[in-house]
Amino acid sequence: MSSSATTSSQPRRILSGVQPSGKLHLGNFFGAVRQHVALAQEGAECLYFIADYHAMTTVHDAAALKQNVFDVALDYYALGLDPDRAIFFRQSDVPQVCELSWILSTLAPMGLLERAVSYKEKLDRGLESSVGLFTYPILMAADILAYRSNLVPVGRDQVQHLEICRDLAVKFNLRYGDVFPLPEYRLTKESKVPGTDGQKMSKSYGNTIDIFAEGKPLKKAVMGIVTDSLPLEAAKDPSTCNVFALYSLFASQEEQDALATLYRAGGMGYGAAKSELLAKIDAYFAPARERRRELAANPAQVEAWLAQGAERARAIAGETMRLVRSAVGLRSMPS
Repeated sequence: MSSSATTSSQPRRILSGVQPSGKLHLGNFFGAVRQHVALAQEGAECLYFIADYHAMTTVHDAAALKQNVFDVALDYYALGLDPDRAIFFRQSDVPQVCELSWILSTLAPMGLLERAVSYKEKLDRGLESSVGLFTYPILMAADILAYRSNLVPVGRDQVQHLEICRDLAVKFNLRYGDVFPLPEYRLTKESKVPGTDGQKMSKSYGNTIDIFAEGKPLKKAVMGIVTDSLPLEAAKDPSTCNVFALYSLFASQEEQDALATLYRAGGMGYGAAKSELLAKIDAYFAPARERRRELAANPAQVEAWLAQGAERARAIAGETMRLVRSAVGLRSMPS
């Protein structure tokens, strides 16, 4: 079943997840978090979950996983996600997803999962070939279908997983009757956030600048950005410079034009450009950093918001599972 990007009217329900596999960085912010916050503020019905079950394929330290989950929650709330506008919750707080994952696994052909490019790429990077890693697309399908989601914003690397989800929804509906709407994907705006080495910013490459880094760690990351070896007096091309590309994410058009002029004129060193970038990052996230510190000092409030989100998510998933259980011939769970 082929999928396509949605271009029609506002969908009824939007779903997306974020893996707590490490600290969120500038690539996460410009590629996903900022859009998630904006969609919720625009009035769309949004469900966002912290994918702690998915993270278990790569994070095997219990304390680290727990801290990562809390940190992601802090980050999202500090960056402006309103818990009253969006349903934001931990994946593991909605057990119906695991039940649906099993039911979908009885429909999933082995060959469908064996063709998953992401699985092969993860093995190539040295990840353990676990059953969880192999069946990752089924759990992702359950994440989406449990809430009968209409639209799932994804990067290009996740499109195949959306195709698998749609295939499983079609197989279920054909075998047991229509329960699931076919979710469509919307490609998230391609993140043009280079890492400190010039590759795409990614935890996998160890080239990130954390959103909430400050002081010496932030300065070390920024000053470590790879540049060419042109001398101070030489004219420089801003279009090929990692520092300038990152600066452009934070600066106005006028500020970008001014810095580009200095690059082309010569006499502008990369150290000075990095200092300009450092100041921009520091100022841009200063209000969110302060908000994050306040939230970190009040973990009970964070947990209360997550519990509120989980209760709302369970209500939706519970209704879905009542339909699923009835369709497949399982006993209805007591309410």
